[in-house]
Amino acid sequence: MLRYKRVLLKLSGEALMGGQGFGIDPQILQDIAQEVKEMHALGAEVAIVIGGGNIFRGISASDYGVDRVTADYMGMLATVMNGLALQGALEQERVQTRLQTAIEMHQVAEPYIRRRAIRHLEKGRVVIFAGGNGNPFFTTDTTASLRAVEIGAEVILKATKVDGVYSADPMLDKDAVMLPRITYLEVLQQGLKVMDSTAISLCMDNKLPIIVFNLTVRGNIKRVLTGEDLGTVVQGG
Repeated sequence: MLRYKRVLLKLSGEALMGGQGFGIDPQILQDIAQEVKEMHALGAEVAIVIGGGNIFRGISASDYGVDRVTADYMGMLATVMNGLALQGALEQERVQTRLQTAIEMHQVAEPYIRRRAIRHLEKGRVVIFAGGNGNPFFTTDTTASLRAVEIGAEVILKATKVDGVYSADPMLDKDAVMLPRITYLEVLQQGLKVMDSTAISLCMDNKLPIIVFNLTVRGNIKRVLTGEDLGTVVQGG
């Protein structure tokens, strides 16, 4: 039994790297595609926002002399490359997909059109949103919150490499504890690295819950969808 019908899965570009320091690990890509296929088979309407940090990160490049606006556009193009790779992996799993980009490039993807994206979801297609939101100075976290609100998603599934949100960095602080539930305001006030403040504020204003969970454990996406208590739930107080 599904707890959530329409969901937005937020994947970082780094999630595609696996143990590599750069690029896309084919096995990781296949594993993610199979997990998404399982979501789809359960009857969930799945939209995905994917980052580009495994290829190019705009905010980092701007520290090395690249104009920030130009660097951010380069980062958006990196998300399109990841989106194409994920689309290919899903199509190999016989899952119908549509790739939509905020920056128009008709030869490779549809332009982002909200009503068309919703229609694709209703027809059982997985929709991948790439190109950020088309504007510099915004992260793919903010894009995920924006797209989730626009398409009427019931939850954002924030896929990470850790089990949830911790009180401190567990790699640096042995006393850090995982927080099973936390409010939007606590995330903002404590400066916890869940999503950036713009993304959290958008979710808070629209009462959109976020579930932060470990993507590297096989089957976790299915467990979240079917209602198991997993990871950290970020919502109102």
